[in-house]
This record gives sequence, structure tokens and C-alpha cells, in this order.
Amino acid sequence: MKHILSSLLLGSVLLFSSFMLQNSSIDEVISALRTGNVAQLSNYFDENVGLTLPDIKDNYSKAQAQLIVKDFFTNNAVKGFELKHKGDGGGGSQYCVGTLQTASGNYRTNVFMKMKNGKEVIKEIRFQSMD
Repeated sequence: MKHILSSLLLGSVLLFSSFMLQNSSIDEVISALRTGNVAQLSNYFDENVGLTLPDIKDNYSKAQAQLIVKDFFTNNAVKGFELKHKGDGGGGSQYCVGTLQTASGNYRTNVFMKMKNGKEVIKEIRFQSMD
């Protein structure tokens, strides 16, 4: 009986910790968006990232995507990020939708993350002007 209870307890802890890891990745991405922290955000970039900005839409390497987003944040000073929705897309994927508030206007922002090699990575980010 003790063995069964121990196994159930261990399984519950592992299951709970896996959910905590999933939520912390998307929460850290949201935090990076709120502060305009490109270094923190790019820690989650996959090797190739789909970027959509008002004048750009393509797939870029991690390094290129970091430079493009850094330039975007420099030209559009980030004031904050208002989360509208976040959730589980199934198959280990996460997403969030919100409004990036900048000095030059607001941008509807979508972030899509996918589990890859035991780590959640950003596969796509969209910044679409709301003006």
C-alpha cells in the first residue's frame, strides 16, 4: 500500500512540475514583451522563427530574428504588454495573444510556442499594427 501511495505521489509531483515548466516559459515570454527585453525573449527563439511585422513577413534564423525584433523594439519603444489570452494549443504547444503598447502605437501580438527537445521554443511571432 505504501508503494502504491508513493508511486501516486511521485507521479503527481512530476505531472504538476511539467505543467509548471510549460506555464513558466510562456509567462517569461510575456514578461519579456512587457519590458521590451529582446535578450530574454530571444532565449526562447527556435533555430528558425516566423516573424510578421508591419513591413516584414518571413522566416529568419534565430540570430536574424533577434536583430529584427531588437530593431523593431528600438524604433517602437515598448511601454507594456496587455495579455488578452494564453492557452494550450495541444501537442505541447502554447500561445498567447495580447496588445504590445509602444510609443508609436499599439500592435496586436501573437506568440506561438512548440515543445522541441524538451524545451518550449518560439516558432512564430506576429506584430500587427492596430492603428
